[in-house]
Amino acid sequence: MARELNRLSARAVATLTESGRYADGGGLHLVIAPGGSRKWVFRYTIGGKTHDLGLGSAREVSLAEARQAATKRRDEIRKGQNPIKEKAKQAAPLFGAFALEYVETMQSQWRNEKHIAQWKMTLTKYAAPLHAMPLDAIGTDDVLAVLKPLWSRTPETAERLRGRIEAVLDAAKAKGWRSGENPAQWRGHLEQLLPRRQRLTRGHHKAMPYDDLAGFLADLRARDALAARALEFIILTAGRSGEALNATWAEIDIAKAIWTIPAIRMKAGREHRVPLTNAALAVLERVKLLSANGEGFLFPGERQGRKRKQNEGQEPESRLRTDAPLSSASIVNLMARMKCDATIHGFRSSFRDWAAETTGFPHEVCEMALAHTIPNKAEAAYRRGDLFDKRRALMDAWAEFCEPKPANVIQMKRGA
Repeated sequence: MARELNRLSARAVATLTESGRYADGGGLHLVIAPGGSRKWVFRYTIGGKTHDLGLGSAREVSLAEARQAATKRRDEIRKGQNPIKEKAKQAAPLFGAFALEYVETMQSQWRNEKHIAQWKMTLTKYAAPLHAMPLDAIGTDDVLAVLKPLWSRTPETAERLRGRIEAVLDAAKAKGWRSGENPAQWRGHLEQLLPRRQRLTRGHHKAMPYDDLAGFLADLRARDALAARALEFIILTAGRSGEALNATWAEIDIAKAIWTIPAIRMKAGREHRVPLTNAALAVLERVKLLSANGEGFLFPGERQGRKRKQNEGQEPESRLRTDAPLSSASIVNLMARMKCDATIHGFRSSFRDWAAETTGFPHEVCEMALAHTIPNKAEAAYRRGDLFDKRRALMDAWAEFCEPKPANVIQMKRGA
């Protein structure tokens, strides 16, 4: 029997292309279909009847792993067991149920509810074709069938989906439901089958030249819209739109002029204090009249299709919501009406360009104002403070620069 085992070599498995069945010995076969698909099959006979038991795709299961699986099945036969029935008893869970279980288990390490919801949505909606498949039956072709429709249309979504499928299948392997390589792995695998995605860079967030900001802010303040107030606040704080739109009054200390963003809402996962300038406080003073006693979101969302009460003596229903913030789409639409050729995120670039080109503030102060992490781990370990007082001076200078100027005043650039 020993001489009949291990007939194939790893090189032969990798180079064989002609369709057919290639025996390794001991019941293990490499089967290549006319279409080119490759799989491992264990053939055995019980009670005079021959059975073929699949052991996985040869793309994901190596020759050594297939031999281990075949050895396990031969042991089952020696014990008087039927490998097909034994495999049925140990059937792997379906992808859909396991994916949801994975999200429930791992969600505590993610930053916020939005991130958790994104995981659930992508795995539920876009990975739907995988839901009814056993974890150990999913191969490269199945993953490609899910990714290809999205890869060129919404590449960022497709890449996130790929990474999440990879994570779920890695977890399945750790639990013993899969073996072999992960069919959703990018490096050394899918990168050979899908075009590389073009990564977004800072240049893709189109920014307004900082010299145009004062005029833009003048136009913005003339508009009686909550989206205009939200955008003005974003510009004056150099914040991210998500941080500002989800801000609540509980995070604002008017007396100390500080906005404290909790770690759970920060990209870097650390609490961030933002010094509020007089101009930023003026924005909050205007929008505070819209809030319920200074509670809830700074910039509450608007109701869709709201109805006014008709009965005499009843007030019309408020157009603002208390359970959701203003959407970023409201700001995008406002900027389109203003014919603003920039993005919301681009105003952070405008701020950074202004600080670098026209002021003498140190690099680290400017970076901390944008809540950027320190790439140098040694430097980050020694820096305990957040340079708050220096950042307040920087933001005051920014607010002064952005302040609309009289039409007859020529603005002069300051030297570094």
